[in-house]
Amino acid sequence: MELFWAWFRWLHESTGINLTIFYDGFDRGRFASGLLMTIRLSAICILLSVLIGILGAWLQGSRLQFTRHVVYWYIQFFRNTPPLVQLYFFYFGIGTLLTTTGATSGPVPMVTNVTWAVISLSFFAGAFNVEIFRSGIEAVPRTTVEAAESLGFSRFRTYLHIVFPLAFRISLPALNNNLVNLVKTTTLAYAIAVPEMLYVTSQIWSDELNVPEMMNVLLVAYFALVGLLVYVMHRWERAIRVPGFGA
Repeated sequence: MELFWAWFRWLHESTGINLTIFYDGFDRGRFASGLLMTIRLSAICILLSVLIGILGAWLQGSRLQFTRHVVYWYIQFFRNTPPLVQLYFFYFGIGTLLTTTGATSGPVPMVTNVTWAVISLSFFAGAFNVEIFRSGIEAVPRTTVEAAESLGFSRFRTYLHIVFPLAFRISLPALNNNLVNLVKTTTLAYAIAVPEMLYVTSQIWSDELNVPEMMNVLLVAYFALVGLLVYVMHRWERAIRVPGFGA
């Protein structure tokens, strides 16, 4: 492995292509930590946004008008405002109100920047997921729901065991697109100093003055990360496909 790292040092000395993340242990560690943070942030936001989408789609069919209005305005707020503005709203607007007194008698935030990034990005993507799952639910034939009701299924059991499994299959292509956008949107966490891949990469190129090299590395890294997600989602989509439902 040392020969592999040494080759990149030789490449820098011979051609000027300065890929310090390969031959410098400190930069390599920084980039690896940023990559892991991006993966962790993406995974948590994907999970939470899907859960929000499922719950929101269920509540849209509530018999209570107040509940439907809450879901409606949640969707309108997060779909019609820029995600960066939302991130700033949570971090600077709400975050500054949730403080405690530290050891130096100064204000200390009760919620970390990483947590605010997770909350903001999950709500942002979740608003789109609500509409994605709603469209999937509406595509399930009414006769299927009526058949479940005739067998004595409650509204919740009908949704959980019959409607949602079919709607999920129908919704997968659109859900795939939204989750891909979510992974790319995690770069906005840079704005509140979350040490994800873009943030640590900018630190590296500021220290090493290798902007072109690190921009290319960043592009390839996101291409690979998003490509892996697309591959997994497409395999999952084919695995659970039901004839007559979805693609």
